[in-house]
Order: sequence, then structure tokens, then C-alpha cells
Amino acid sequence: MRIGLAQMDIIFEDKHLNMLKVENLLKDANKDSIDLLVFPELTLTGFSMNLKDMIEGSLVDSPSIAWFCTKALEYNINIAFGYIEICGDKGLNNLVIISKHGTVLSKYSKIHPFSYGNESKYYKGGDEFILTRLGDLIIGSTICYDLRFPELYQILSKKANIILVIANWPHKRKDAWITLLKARAIENQCYIVGVNKVGMFGNTYYSGDSMIIDPLGNIITSLSDSEGIIYTNINIKEVDGLRKSFTVKEDRKNLLYIKGLTSNIPIKDEREDSNDIS
Repeated sequence: MRIGLAQMDIIFEDKHLNMLKVENLLKDANKDSIDLLVFPELTLTGFSMNLKDMIEGSLVDSPSIAWFCTKALEYNINIAFGYIEICGDKGLNNLVIISKHGTVLSKYSKIHPFSYGNESKYYKGGDEFILTRLGDLIIGSTICYDLRFPELYQILSKKANIILVIANWPHKRKDAWITLLKARAIENQCYIVGVNKVGMFGNTYYSGDSMIIDPLGNIITSLSDSEGIIYTNINIKEVDGLRKSFTVKEDRKNLLYIKGLTSNIPIKDEREDSNDIS
């Protein structure tokens, strides 16, 4: 399957202009026979805390979802994108996957709002793990700050052979972005697709660095400092073959890890003289 990454300079809080950008990218993706095109986090709004004007309803009440469904059908392409959904007095930062037939396949709500950037003040965290089947792909969905929580990826990769990470990740943390994407691919022996925005937001620069990483941690293709599409053909058999020959997952001690996470592990302190036998 041919996977495409649409790196965008998202116009902050301007859905109309961003729709024009998205449509141009979809036209290009159609010409390149891309099967799945993945867009950055909060595709039509950017990283907005202005929920009053930017928030939308659930799947059946969202104008953005209705528009993307129409475009998926028009351009005969599966699409993954981000949007803001209302949830009480807060929002949900969502990743939605739409089939080329114009139907919603799945919706994932970001589990880890970015507290360092005040996202958690405006957005509620999701509480579900989402997997989506698309042909021979089993896709795990994650968003931006989720990348720093490896447990999420271990859970998804129990079945997923490819995991999406859509993001608004600044250039100043570029090294962390690339390192974590590679680490998640190596740890989980699966493809990792990281799609980031590019351009300026206020005084912050986003260099993009969207990339596809193979199960061994190698960057297959990447794009920095410009808008555009990159793509590659994914061979899922590589995931199955690696997992069968290099049985990392079978060697995991999940029950022991849970015990460690939920228990108070004593510290062996050199200042204590309990081992003094003199």
C-alpha cells in the first residue's frame, strides 16, 4: 500500500484557506496513486485554544468530517486528519480516518494533552486505544505528545503493524521528535508514520521533518522545511517477518512491568549501614 504524508503550513484558525491547501494536496496525491494520505494534527485549525470558534460537533455533526468524506470519495483516497470535537466544556483533539468510499472508519481522541503547552486546560484526554484495518494494514492512531509515552505504542503494536503520529511539533525539539519516532519503530517492530506541520506559528518555527520509519528504525523518506507530499510503498510482510525472527515482544514481561509501575520499589541506599557485618 502506498502511504503519503501531507506536510502543511497550517494557516492558524482559518479553516477555509486550509481546506484549499488540503484539496491541492489531495489532487497531487491522486496523481501519485497514493492509497492513504495523512495530514498533521488539527489540520484545519492549527494548535488552537480558541474552542469557542474552532470546535465542532461529533462525527455526524462535524462540517469538517463531512467535507473530508466528500473529498475522500471525490479523489478516491483514504484520509487521516485531525480536528477539534466538543466534549462538555472542553475539546477533544482527534485523529479521524476516512475511507476512499467517504465513510468514517475510526476516531481517536488524544490520550495525553500537552500540559506543558496548556493544552490540558482546554482539551480533555481520551481514554480509548484505536486500531483501524485498511487492506493489509492494521493502523494504530496517536497524536503528537503521545509520542513520549512508550506504553501506548506497546499496547497498539500488539496488533498494529503501522502507527500514525500526527503532530504540531516545533523545530526546537526536532532531535526529540526524530529520536522518539525511531525508538517507537524499533521498540515495536513496526512502521511509524510521523506527520508534522511546517512554517511559523507566532515566534515558533516548525521545520516539519515528516517521515516514514521502517521496523528497524531506518528513515525511508522524509521532508523538512517545506510544504508537500512524500510517499512510499509499505510492505507489511517485513513487520511479520521481523517479529517472527526477532521475538522481542515474546520476551516482554508485562505483568512484572505492571507490578513495578504500581508498587513502591525500595531504594538500596549506600548511606544505610544495614549490610555492615563488622
